[in-house]
Amino acid sequence: MPTNFDEIIDRRGTSCLKYDFAAERGYPTDILPFWVADMDFRAPQPVLDELSHRVAHGIFGYTDPKAAYKDTLLNWFHRHHNWTPSADALVITPGVVFALCTAIRAFTQPGDGILIQQPVYYPFTESITDNGRRLVNSPLQEQGGHYSIDFADLANKIAKENVKLFLLCSPHNPVGRVWSREELLRLADICERHDVLIVADEIHHEFVRPGYKHTVLASLSPQIAQRVITCTAPSKTFNLAGLQLSNIFIENGSLRRKFKHELAAAGYSQPNSLGLFAAQAAYTHGEEWLCELRTYLESNYQKTKAYLQQELPQVRLIEPEGTYLLWLDFSAYGLTDDELDERIIHKAKLWLDSGHIFGPAGQGFQRINIACPWHTLKQGLEQLASAFRP
Repeated sequence: MPTNFDEIIDRRGTSCLKYDFAAERGYPTDILPFWVADMDFRAPQPVLDELSHRVAHGIFGYTDPKAAYKDTLLNWFHRHHNWTPSADALVITPGVVFALCTAIRAFTQPGDGILIQQPVYYPFTESITDNGRRLVNSPLQEQGGHYSIDFADLANKIAKENVKLFLLCSPHNPVGRVWSREELLRLADICERHDVLIVADEIHHEFVRPGYKHTVLASLSPQIAQRVITCTAPSKTFNLAGLQLSNIFIENGSLRRKFKHELAAAGYSQPNSLGLFAAQAAYTHGEEWLCELRTYLESNYQKTKAYLQQELPQVRLIEPEGTYLLWLDFSAYGLTDDELDERIIHKAKLWLDSGHIFGPAGQGFQRINIACPWHTLKQGLEQLASAFRP
């Protein structure tokens, strides 16, 4: 049976970060949340069945992936992305941000420069500064609603700032770019010339809109793969973030040993057993659910675009190529970031992600998560429109 993505599932009272922690984070308790990037949809039924089976077994001891788990992953990436990493390349972590921090500690020293492209997923910044490294920003360039890479600035910053590591967001969160093969080749060439390692956060790789194609950076060539740490997870794809499991691929044996050493130093060894079983079930049996989900998300996007054009024409929607996160420009209203937040939080009663937390280039923007039933999203849009009408 097709999945009913219109079903409203009450997440309140489940210790849900998205809905249950408004007061703790300084927001009104009656606020409607569209901030954190998880979905208000049930996981695929085969995943629920597998978890029920494992819970019925009743024992949750230490667990490691068998060969079948790795084979499932390799088959998925081969079929969906024409990429076949080696089974030995796989390293499991509790999450992608955990992997970013592990890579930072494994491959750089305190004070080393690490490059990012703001506006970008804000834990990139936190991962760098919290680990005592030096943030180097090569901001994306926006013109006419399209974001692009300033390759000259990027190459100059890498050379001038003695950058050791580059955190790449691909597809890019929050601006929604799906980098082309040509762009990725050019990035990889610059990094190779300056001996810079690349940590590629590709967690949104299954959410690409029609007409676009995600290219796994490490798939471009064996040579490029030798300097890339590829971060993937079923958490975004199948809504399994709470099960704490990510699949990291490192083809370079020396880099993989350093990464695993740092992982062990952090005290991490075996993965969450339920996360492991859920991931295998999702990648084995979740394809039909994912196809239906993409169709639903595209419908949500088109409805949102039409609603904004009709009711909030001053809000500039950046046309996304990927992710289920929309980047909205409110700068036409002439509000400061504090005034914009005040209007959205206390008048619209919405919890979005403020653009300025993604870096200076995010000032005047807000990020909204559209991975929820249309009824919920429509309610949010109506509250937004009401708050901005004269």
